[in-house]
Amino acid sequence: MRKKALVVGLFSALLMTGSFTQAVAAEDPKVVSAPAKNWWVSKTPDGYLVTVRLDRPAPIRDAKPMLAADGRPIGPAEESADRKTLSLVTQDASVLQAKEIRLATPTDQVGKKSPAAGETDEYWLKPRQGPLLGVDPAAPGGYKVGINEYNLGDQAVFLPGLRQKSEVRGRVYSPVDASGARPVVVFLHGRHLYCYGIPWWEGQPWPCPAGGKPVPSFRGYDAPAKALASHGYQVVSVSSNGINAYDHLAPDAGSQARAELVLHHLGLWRTWSTTGGGPFGQQFVGKMDLQNVGLMGHSRGGDGMARAATLNAAKGSQYGVRAVLPLAPTDFTRATLPEVATSVILPYCDGDVADLQGQLFYDDSRYAARTDDATRSTVTLLGANHNYFNTEWTPGQSEAPSEDDWPGTGQEQCDSGHPGRLSAQEQQAAGAAYIAGFFRLHLGKEKAFLPLFDGSDTRASSAGRAVTRVVSQAPRTARLDVSKLDQPLPDGSTTGQATASVCAGNDVKPGACVSGANPLTTPHWVRGARVTRTPPIAVTKLSWTGTNGAVRVDLPAGQRDIRQYRDLTFRAAPDPAGAAKTDLTVEVVDGLGKSAEVPVSAVSDALVALPGGQAISWLPKVLLRTVRIPLTDLPGINLGDVRSIRLLTDRVASGSVFLSDLALSTPGLGQSGPSTLPQVSAQAAVSRMQEGNVGGLNDYFVTLSRPSTVPVVVYAQTTSRMPTIVREEGHKLVFQPGQTRHRVTATLLPNTRDGDDVLVGLQLSAPVDTVIGAASFGATELIDDDPTPTLTIEPLKTTEGAGTAAFQARLSAPSDRWVTVTGQLQDGTAVLGQDYQSTSSGRFVGADLGPGVQSGPLEVKVVNDQVKEPEETFSALFDQVINAELPVPTTVSATISDDD
Repeated sequence: MRKKALVVGLFSALLMTGSFTQAVAAEDPKVVSAPAKNWWVSKTPDGYLVTVRLDRPAPIRDAKPMLAADGRPIGPAEESADRKTLSLVTQDASVLQAKEIRLATPTDQVGKKSPAAGETDEYWLKPRQGPLLGVDPAAPGGYKVGINEYNLGDQAVFLPGLRQKSEVRGRVYSPVDASGARPVVVFLHGRHLYCYGIPWWEGQPWPCPAGGKPVPSFRGYDAPAKALASHGYQVVSVSSNGINAYDHLAPDAGSQARAELVLHHLGLWRTWSTTGGGPFGQQFVGKMDLQNVGLMGHSRGGDGMARAATLNAAKGSQYGVRAVLPLAPTDFTRATLPEVATSVILPYCDGDVADLQGQLFYDDSRYAARTDDATRSTVTLLGANHNYFNTEWTPGQSEAPSEDDWPGTGQEQCDSGHPGRLSAQEQQAAGAAYIAGFFRLHLGKEKAFLPLFDGSDTRASSAGRAVTRVVSQAPRTARLDVSKLDQPLPDGSTTGQATASVCAGNDVKPGACVSGANPLTTPHWVRGARVTRTPPIAVTKLSWTGTNGAVRVDLPAGQRDIRQYRDLTFRAAPDPAGAAKTDLTVEVVDGLGKSAEVPVSAVSDALVALPGGQAISWLPKVLLRTVRIPLTDLPGINLGDVRSIRLLTDRVASGSVFLSDLALSTPGLGQSGPSTLPQVSAQAAVSRMQEGNVGGLNDYFVTLSRPSTVPVVVYAQTTSRMPTIVREEGHKLVFQPGQTRHRVTATLLPNTRDGDDVLVGLQLSAPVDTVIGAASFGATELIDDDPTPTLTIEPLKTTEGAGTAAFQARLSAPSDRWVTVTGQLQDGTAVLGQDYQSTSSGRFVGADLGPGVQSGPLEVKVVNDQVKEPEETFSALFDQVINAELPVPTTVSATISDDD
């Protein structure tokens, strides 16, 4: 990285006072909005670049920071190296007229709720509940649990995906006196505060500076770890504070680095469990079955564990990763995880990853491989927030400061103290039940736990009063996909006063399923923060205005004998623009014209809107849920000759619903293991290049590890954390059988302004019949070659009656970086407090000049004493400047003329 000539300081006064004066004049014609404080909008080839400057670094949390324009969320933002500048590109031209752009808050969009908001809250306080499972997955087993820890240092491993070093530290839960090699489950926490004992916005990122202590997030999963260990599993919970300190600089927000860290730990355990050594000597020799491995990741850890599973496959499947459980996960790059059993836990009251984007792991993986025979599910856990699954993130239980992440207003279904909200202990018990049950099912083959994950809403007793809704996709060999409902139906499929159309996304454009709703309420249509051009999933929207409507799906010859299956299933959700409760009738017709009918409401509450929305607009969520009809509920028809399945609108006069994934299936485990698919990777033609001034082209190559016998699809997006450097473009790449390489050319934009060296690259997403290989992001480091601008500060001349006056700071050329100058006011014949004052506190004077802004004031207040006196002087000693050339210290004079 090229070093700029600058003087760097912590300038904590700047961080604490919040008293920057933003320059308002914009010499650069690209700046089309110049507000008076800390945000502006610039025109770019891809839309509008929105930039916000914070007084302190953005809070450390798992989700990307969301920006809002006049209280309307406009999208997730990228963070600068100091986490104080947030930026995003939007095509929404209304940002030009915004009166305020800032970090989004929980109260944004109040009053913009759907008509159905809150109407079903009473129902969800006492909802339909399935039967209790006969065996409890989290009940203590027959083994005592031993706990050990290891710590190989704070900078013990270099992670290429982060270009930084991380700690290697873990906590091991073992079944005491268990014989033989045992299944291994690895836990990975998410992005949380990494040091405590010092202000979180101060000091070097990692290791913790003097006075700071590492937050022991890896110790927060005792309940599920002990439950598993007591039943004979080896559980390793690893620490990733070093990644949390730096992952805002990673192209993929750290998922590759987390995967590398997990595989590094598994590599250590391969040695420690075979030849021994390390911190445990011979204690674990012969005790770890690394061909039967499960991965649980919380939040960004979930993203990392999904990547670990595919990276393991790319490295030759050294470890038998057979089950992955992302817990309240992020999914910034729309990864897919075929051929590996997966269950995603979605806490309905998540106040961090509030858009429940982990839903995309399920949606994008459903049909991602023809060879996929694994089962997958989502478990929506009502009343649960993001943090409380980890005791080290829970107030009253944690060593470091912690909080309830749900930003309650006192009236909402998810607020602390509301009857619908789980206590921390209740949430942890429910989490332990589903985490333990999932791994006992898929690693231990304890089929008694299948009903927890097959969509039948069977409950675990240790989960207590927790309300769950489970969506499941059965293995391919036990499933007939009648219609994915993501393509237009044949002509004549819809009759009566009904229409069926394919929709995708949450947008104001035609063809969207939801028009401009708060993106936090529509998890199926979240735009991946790093892959905004990858298309959202499509579903069918069925709307009707009468009770004579119907939509029909025919079964082709050869698929009409459905007797081998147990259930007829599909996913459904009410349209938030319609009624909170609606209903349909499912009719199955055989070859003789005989039919059987089942109301959806008789078997499922999928068409009852989820709770919330009375106080803030993060709720209710629009989530497709399971409608499951046992074939035994279809008497009187020939199941060996079923001709069609119809959805009738005979129960409600008007309505609108979303539909997806019509299938016949039988629950089962299928086959799960490391993926055997070819891997797709991205690589830049050159790893480093000079930026230049006129732009140009840069090539990337997307390659398959081996030829495929079927077409392979992957999406690719040219992107950078600095959106004014490269044109962001999306590409759908199709590898025909035998083809192993595509070339993608990125357009580098002209740039003559000083800036940071940045990575420009190609991000892969949503692969089909392939998995992401060694590199999901092909990167070129673009070396900035523009000179650092010179800063000049003009003397101040004012009169007593002016009120506020300013030294004027000017740059010799606009910059793409934030230029900060700070100093101290010094008395001459004028005295601080009597004749002039700082606009912030003490003797501080300073200013920020944002990217593209070439001049700005460094303000002081002038005291009008109404006493006739001679001209007075003082000065400012500027001793810190960042990202500009200015000899320091530099003293600039100020003169106050008397006007009495």
